[in-house]
Amino acid sequence: MTSRIPRDSRLRLVRPRPLAAAPRAVNQRRPRRAAPRPPEGTPARSELARMARSGLAGAVRVARWADATLGPGRAGATSDGKATLSDATAERAARELGLTVAQVRADWDTARLAGLVEVHGDSARPGWRLRAWDRDDSAVLRGWVALFDAWSLAHPEPADHEPAAVAEVVSAMPQVLSFLQLSAGPVPLAQLLDLLEQRVTELRTERCEVPYGPRAEPETPGPGEDTPLAPLLDWALRALASVGALTYGDGQATLTPLGSWAVWVKLEQICVAAQSPAGNIEQAAEDMLRGCAQLRPNAARAEYRAWLAARPVGSAVTELLAAARGDDALLRGLAFEALRVVGAPAEPDVRAVLDEPTLRPYALLWLAEHDGADPEDAHEVLTREEATWLWVDTAAAVADHGEAPMLVRHLESAVQPTIPALLDEVRAVGHPRTVQVLVALAAAHPDPALAKAVRRAAFQVHTGGS
Repeated sequence: MTSRIPRDSRLRLVRPRPLAAAPRAVNQRRPRRAAPRPPEGTPARSELARMARSGLAGAVRVARWADATLGPGRAGATSDGKATLSDATAERAARELGLTVAQVRADWDTARLAGLVEVHGDSARPGWRLRAWDRDDSAVLRGWVALFDAWSLAHPEPADHEPAAVAEVVSAMPQVLSFLQLSAGPVPLAQLLDLLEQRVTELRTERCEVPYGPRAEPETPGPGEDTPLAPLLDWALRALASVGALTYGDGQATLTPLGSWAVWVKLEQICVAAQSPAGNIEQAAEDMLRGCAQLRPNAARAEYRAWLAARPVGSAVTELLAAARGDDALLRGLAFEALRVVGAPAEPDVRAVLDEPTLRPYALLWLAEHDGADPEDAHEVLTREEATWLWVDTAAAVADHGEAPMLVRHLESAVQPTIPALLDEVRAVGHPRTVQVLVALAAAHPDPALAKAVRRAAFQVHTGGS
């Protein structure tokens, strides 16, 4: 008998597909949900973009000045490897733009938070949003939402408060903002303070800790009452006002049209995920990713966005990377898919894991795509060894969660031109799942001769032979 599969062991030379996530074990079609409409009275997107352009005009001006004055071949804009303007550069910009040095630094920081300027390693350069600023309303709105998400970095926090207390207020503010959005008008400071105290107490109760501090008696506390959270609420509202999300004064706060729209968008993202079969908003990162493994890519990305909208970006990125360090290769790939949704704020943390062999190939692909590489070509940043390690890791995900034909098709994404070359390099790369992957591949492949060669390679890895 002869196999219907040709004995030629050469692999088809195809452009490797992105390997950040293994094929989904189940592809289910889900009914499309009608696009939700924003609340009545919300300005049109073009008007919202006009507001955002107006609010970020200073940041755009400084970013364009830096692009023209400090481009390739000219003196660097920063001095500390963190994209902070050097004194000489800030003074020069102030002279040429007719601003104070403080204004230049403030506008530069805003440009960074809005993605008009992107930090890559030890240098800063114009972001894609700056290039598209005048012609793409979506780019403008995404830039403003990025600034809105970073409100806690836009205004210095009080120096005399514990970092843990500041973090609690940052975690509690989404509920305060939601209340402001639903109120659709001015809300007294005393009411916001009471809501903040309740939410912080809930957060501490969830962690089985004692309440934050003395709660007010039944009567409503007056504006400015000396409670532990009053100064931090004042800081949070001033920071949100500084990015244009609300107006704050006379003992009350009101969301701006941009702020109201942004909060509605985030609430809608959360509602979409809450109504989905997965419903992963309140899950830890690992459980959320496991729940998304069965979804189509677009549905999974919607879940990621909702999950991210419900928690601070920094802690979300930390959770995702912790999940990526686990034993499940599928979750590793999905974690980096979720980090693609995070975008620029995740770059420092992704760059920090380049020294971890398990995460390095995924991080290199993520950084390449973040720097503008086409996802189809991003694999070119990997060395042969890194590409082989990633092939084994992705094969492990397919073996654990996919079906046999998927594993056979996975051969097409290997960089090696022949099966013998692939087996030689797979044996040498030292992936901890190599034996299991080769055994699964041998069991799945319909060509007896090829399956025998793969089984022999698995035995050699298992026994340490050559």
